[in-house]
Amino acid sequence: MRDWLRALGKEVSKTIGSDIMTVQWCWPVGKPLVDGLGGGLYEIRSSHAQIEYRVFFCIAASSIILLHGIMKKTRKTRRADLELARSRLKEVVER
Repeated sequence: MRDWLRALGKEVSKTIGSDIMTVQWCWPVGKPLVDGLGGGLYEIRSSHAQIEYRVFFCIAASSIILLHGIMKKTRKTRRADLELARSRLKEVVER
């Protein structure tokens, strides 16, 4: 996640980081910033310069665990991205 955020550039990273901090300090947060995807998986919905970004996360031991991040290019999130986030969620739960 850290490498993905850094690769986006300073301004985009600031926007997404601010949204992550809002979720961290104000949990539980609802739409439009956060949406539940079921099974303990959530997404933070950020936008910068009319480009949509999603950060998938879960809550474990009272901490927010960032699982996967994407730049959203289509209306529907790709199945591969959701499967990756769900597999990482499974790893976190099994620990």
